[in-house]
Amino acid sequence: MSALRAIAIGGSAAPASMIAAYQERHGLRIVHAWGMTELTPLGTVCVLPAELEKAPQDEQVRYRARQGKPLPFIEVRAMADGVEVPWDGQTMGELECRGPWVARQYFNVDGPDARFSVDGWFRTGDVVIIHPDGCVELTDRAKDLVKSGGEWISSVALENALMAHPKIAEAAVIAVPHPKWDERPLAVVVLRKDQHATADELREFLAPNFAKWWLPDTIEFAAEIPRTSVGKFKKSVLRDAFRTAYGGV
Repeated sequence: MSALRAIAIGGSAAPASMIAAYQERHGLRIVHAWGMTELTPLGTVCVLPAELEKAPQDEQVRYRARQGKPLPFIEVRAMADGVEVPWDGQTMGELECRGPWVARQYFNVDGPDARFSVDGWFRTGDVVIIHPDGCVELTDRAKDLVKSGGEWISSVALENALMAHPKIAEAAVIAVPHPKWDERPLAVVVLRKDQHATADELREFLAPNFAKWWLPDTIEFAAEIPRTSVGKFKKSVLRDAFRTAYGGV
C-alpha cells in the first residue's frame, strides 16, 4: 500500500463514505472517471479544483464523489424530454456527448439509430446532473431510474446513502411497478456480519437527506445481492423477484 497514491474508479459511482474511508484509513485518494467504449473510452475525470484544496474534508469528498469535467474536445449536455436541462447541479437528464473520437455510428447499422440524437450527439444512457462549473455527476442508468408520479428518483443516490450506514455492507435500489405512482423505489440491503437493523431505522437514516417521497416504501433484507460477471448489481433479477411488491403488474 505504501507505493499507492491514488485509485481510479470508472466502473460505477463510489459512495462518498467509501471515498472518505480510503482517505482516512489508508491515505489513498479516490479519483472518479467516467467513460464508455464509444468514447474511446474516457469522457470525464474528477480532479479536485485548486479552490477546494484547503476546504474541509467533507466538502472535498462531496466533490470527489462526482464523475468530473469533460476531457479537452469532449462536449457534454444533459437532455430531458427533448430539451437540454440547465447546468444547475439539480436537474437530471440523460448525458449526451460528442467529440472527435466519440462514435457517430455503430458498425453495420444503417439509417436512423435511437442511440444518437438527430443533431449528432451520442446518447449514453446515463442520467446525470451537471454542476455550474461543468462537473458531471452520475445519478443513474436510464433503465434503473425510478419514475414515480412523473418525477425521477435516483437509485444510485439512495444506494450510496444506504451504504454509508455502519450496519450495511451493500445495498441496491430498484424501481418496482406501483398501481398509483407508476413506480416506487424498493431497497434490498445486506447487513454486515452480526448486525441487525429494521426498515424504519434505515428510512430514518435516509430521511434528513431526501424528500419524503424519495424514501423506499419497502426495504428487503438479503444474504447477498446478485451480480453480473463484472461485479455490478444484477438489477434485472431483483426487479423480477419483487415486481409485485406494491401490487403492480
